[in-house]
Amino acid sequence: MHLAIQFLGAAGTVTGSRHLVEFDGRRILVDCGLFQGLKELRLQNRAPFPVDPSTIEAVILTHAHLDHSGYLPLLKRNGFQGKVYCTAPTKELARILLFDAANIEEEDADYANAKGFSKHSPALPLFETSDVHNLIKVIEDRAVNEWHKDIPGMAFRLQNSGHILGSAFVEIEVHGKRVVFSGDLGRQEPLVVIPRVLVERADYLVLESTYGDRLHSPEPVMEVLAKVVMGTIAKRGHLLIPSFAVGRTQDLLHLLALLKRDCRIPNIPIYLDSPLAEDATEIYVRFPEWRRKPVEGQPVFSKVATVVRSRQQSKDLLAAKASTIVIAGSGMVSGGRILHHLASRISDPKNTVLLVGFQAAGTRGSLLRNGATEIKMHGHYFPVRAEIQELSGLSAHADQKEILDWLGGFKTTPQNTFVVHGEPQAADALRLKVHDTLKWNVTVPKPFDRFLL
Repeated sequence: MHLAIQFLGAAGTVTGSRHLVEFDGRRILVDCGLFQGLKELRLQNRAPFPVDPSTIEAVILTHAHLDHSGYLPLLKRNGFQGKVYCTAPTKELARILLFDAANIEEEDADYANAKGFSKHSPALPLFETSDVHNLIKVIEDRAVNEWHKDIPGMAFRLQNSGHILGSAFVEIEVHGKRVVFSGDLGRQEPLVVIPRVLVERADYLVLESTYGDRLHSPEPVMEVLAKVVMGTIAKRGHLLIPSFAVGRTQDLLHLLALLKRDCRIPNIPIYLDSPLAEDATEIYVRFPEWRRKPVEGQPVFSKVATVVRSRQQSKDLLAAKASTIVIAGSGMVSGGRILHHLASRISDPKNTVLLVGFQAAGTRGSLLRNGATEIKMHGHYFPVRAEIQELSGLSAHADQKEILDWLGGFKTTPQNTFVVHGEPQAADALRLKVHDTLKWNVTVPKPFDRFLL
């Protein structure tokens, strides 16, 4: 009886979640994400997959974000013949996220070839829309809170993790041993989605540590957001919010709707300049059982912003003189429509850029957060004179205390807890805290480390 786990990604870094489980000659993968951020990490996306994809029987997906799902089209192209299992909302969100990513890859490659600035000739997309079409045929949704036996020799269960719509803990049982994968662990009191559940038992736990070394700001996010909006209006500037299309955008729309309802901000035009975020919001609306029940008089978050669909409409926003709020992708300023808004407005001190989520090392968002005086976009450098603000309390990841509170729900102590999905400082800080507070055995695996369970 053989059971092992190998960490093919999200070890020593916060991206590229890929956890390989091997038992009795079989292989399954929990998550299959892209590496993001630093170039040395992104290059791993184009490297051969560490194991032959054709030998992987199934993938179980914790949620739809690309650092957990984005490599799936390549896995399928390179020989994966199995099924992908996830919750129903994750299936829908992964579909739109992956098609969007493929479109961006194709457009970026075409643009690089037309302008001749790529080091490769020709520049090629990482994957194409045809790869996504092939992949979505094998994605199947499974009910939460039930044990499923689609994979011979293994049972698995999905339970709500409260991170984004459809996000789930993955529990697997093999040979009487239970391994729990936290995926991305949500907050105790999320704004839009229903709160995470407690998991009571694990023989082995794979635990994320994105914010394992810090606490979120205690200042209510509504207060911070209201101050940023009003401060920008006072300067007669524009507020630009790079935002993740899934999760963060819906939280922002919810907060802005409440601020307008309570007359805490004026009736300033709000634009959602992200077709992907609009599609994601529609999926949020379609799954009310995954959302918190609205209180009486609460505005509909999906109606607060004017949706900008076409590229021309997006460019037309640049002519606006009076203050506006523009929410556009991407959340780490790594691409998307936010770039042309920043190119037009980041050098004007009247304007504000509000960062609303984790910024991986090497991204433009990380550079802005750390005080960069200029950033490079579309082959040109732009001076940073706009005010850079951060709304850290809006994070969908549990902070150190919230992680420990969730761990306190376990009725038995895992034999080992593997801390992943965090920068080295965050992962090690969480390791120490869990060991010192709960007296658990905790390991921070290195890339490609393999453990017999």
